[in-house]
Amino acid sequence: MAMVLLAALIPILMLGAVLALGRYEELMLPEPKSDGLEPAVLRTAAPAPAPAGTPAPSP
Repeated sequence: MAMVLLAALIPILMLGAVLALGRYEELMLPEPKSDGLEPAVLRTAAPAPAPAGTPAPSP
């Protein structure tokens, strides 16, 4: 009987411990406040167009 009770309580207690540690982490390490602006996106240059000319001969 005691083993069944222990087998049922251990997962519940461990879940409670994980949730409590998550709350503790949120309190101790708060996320930095954002200014509401998105980070700047760097635009990359478009590839240079291929030179005009005659196509390569086919084999």
